[in-house]
Amino acid sequence: MNYILRNCNIYRQGKFSKGDLFLKDGIVVSSSDMEDVSDVEIIDCGGAFLFPGLCDVHVHLREPGFLYKETIATGTAASARGGYTAVCSMPNLNPCPDSVENINVQLRAIKNDACINVYPYACITEGEKGEVLTDITALSPLCIGFSDDGKGVQDREMMKNAMIKAKECGKIIAAHCEDNSLLHGGYIHDGEYAKAHGHKGICSESEWKPIARDIELIKETGCAYHVCHISTKESVDIIRKAKAEGVNITCETGPHYLVLDDSDLQENARFKMNPPLRGSEDREALVAGILDGTIDMIATDHAPHSAEEKSRGLEKSLMGVVGIETAVAVMYTNFVKTGKITAERLVELMHTNPRRRFGLPTGGTEIGDRADFTVFDFAEKYKVDPAEFLSMGRSTPFEGEEVYGKCLMTICNGKIAYIANK
Repeated sequence: MNYILRNCNIYRQGKFSKGDLFLKDGIVVSSSDMEDVSDVEIIDCGGAFLFPGLCDVHVHLREPGFLYKETIATGTAASARGGYTAVCSMPNLNPCPDSVENINVQLRAIKNDACINVYPYACITEGEKGEVLTDITALSPLCIGFSDDGKGVQDREMMKNAMIKAKECGKIIAAHCEDNSLLHGGYIHDGEYAKAHGHKGICSESEWKPIARDIELIKETGCAYHVCHISTKESVDIIRKAKAEGVNITCETGPHYLVLDDSDLQENARFKMNPPLRGSEDREALVAGILDGTIDMIATDHAPHSAEEKSRGLEKSLMGVVGIETAVAVMYTNFVKTGKITAERLVELMHTNPRRRFGLPTGGTEIGDRADFTVFDFAEKYKVDPAEFLSMGRSTPFEGEEVYGKCLMTICNGKIAYIANK
């Protein structure tokens, strides 16, 4: 694969600058290295932005077990179209990766069908039931970290023991923080919309209380700990204070929590996810967390379901929305284009910070690197149309929203993972 990408804004050495990028046999090279190459395709990028390959540490690929929702093939194709060259896949599967035998089922599917790099989580507890700790030592060489995503670990001692073992193995605990005793059948945020429309609400304490508990356990164990999809102002404040104390903690939030709140809710399950869209003060606190560095990374919690599963209204539809193909455009439109953050900060949130925290390779655009990057045209405005998604999931709260930023190309491991209109 030999290409010359002309007229790019290329991210190198921590900043964007205009230039050309040369690819020879999948390696980023200098212009002089292209002098003896005859079969070269020249692409004029017209000022498009060339990002290093993005990384999403929270993606549901649904295989094995739920192929009617998504597959490794469709989920990674959608990820590549979204600009991602690495995703970490969540463990709520069938069989779930709670043993070496079970995680190998997923690893074989990844090897056969993934067009980008996929790093699976293993379960913290067997069957994600919170009752028996998995063999963390045996699973560690095969996974990126440990999570019972979709379910909070309710028992304090169980989480402490998991942290001790994960610390011994040098692995991260990525926690879905949710106290089941505080849910009371809720399914959207316990805010004004729920009260006005007669819905059962999920209180903010159900999220931040387990985070506070686990911070105390991190202090005891020294475990590397990552909080999934934070959504409340209290969570931001608790994590900010823990970081100031030197606690080994990072966190993520999703584009939908930064852009939407419960005032945007409609009687449609494309607005239903877990945790739910919170109040405006929560959204503002999350934005502040992005600006001051409390929140380390953007993760989509891409969670495809079938059309039927998302057709039952706010109360009875399944939790979860898709986001892997819209994340860059939503973040660029609402944060970079508006001047809230720089394009370089967006790279930190969606490439550098997640990769460094989870021990994945960075780079992909420097001379000598195996090419690992994505090219986005931010000049074109368009409406989000789920019918165009490569994901099998179609339920997104951003349907019909006008955004800027279309992916032109994604290169992973020196090979084309996605190219527009081909």
